Amino acid sequence: MRISIFGATGMAGSAIVTEALARQHIVTAWSRRLGNFPRQERLTAGIIDLSTPDTLGTVLSAADVAVLAVRPAAGDEHQIAPWTAGFLDAAATTGTRVIVIGGAASLRSPRDPDLLIADDPTYTPPEWAAIAHASLAQFWVCESHPYTGWTYLSPPAQFGAGTRTGRYQRGTTMMLTDDNGNAQISTADLAIAVVDEIETPGHEQHFTVAQTAPRE
Repeated sequence: MRISIFGATGMAGSAIVTEALARQHIVTAWSRRLGNFPRQERLTAGIIDLSTPDTLGTVLSAADVAVLAVRPAAGDEHQIAPWTAGFLDAAATTGTRVIVIGGAASLRSPRDPDLLIADDPTYTPPEWAAIAHASLAQFWVCESHPYTGWTYLSPPAQFGAGTRTGRYQRGTTMMLTDDNGNAQISTADLAIAVVDEIETPGHEQHFTVAQTAPRE
């Protein structure tokens, strides 16, 4: 399968590139700056600026699936919603399937199902508020867009470097916690979930994943 990954040098994007290549997919890694990727026959890297989406149609037409895993720099969080809108506009013209790696902000809190994670200070402290509300705006862009060929993946509140366990649990619109009450996943396990979704699409347009507790 031909997979184009946007934000490929970021934390999530680079892990998805690695996982997709390990499963023998043909990958194009797009980013604002050319990444330092190892030479591989099935990997091509390119530079793209999502703030000028005029060339996206040509780029997306060459992909079976596009993964949008971009994160703006601090202070530019507001750009993620218009970037996503332009990306979906382009995908609509090519019919390309899109998987958006968003944030936990749009999930319901396990503490209070009537409360979104973006508004729950237990999971969204003040220093995370800007990116949380930007991610929520991104989700609203997807929900309101006339093109429906997208899937939005919300990671749990915490994800980052960690062990590749090969296991994860999958849910829908409520943030998941493991048996120890942790709402987290490693980037490597998140990447497994993304490529699983690419290969075998689920039925939910919005879903979440989280790590499972270690086996005894």
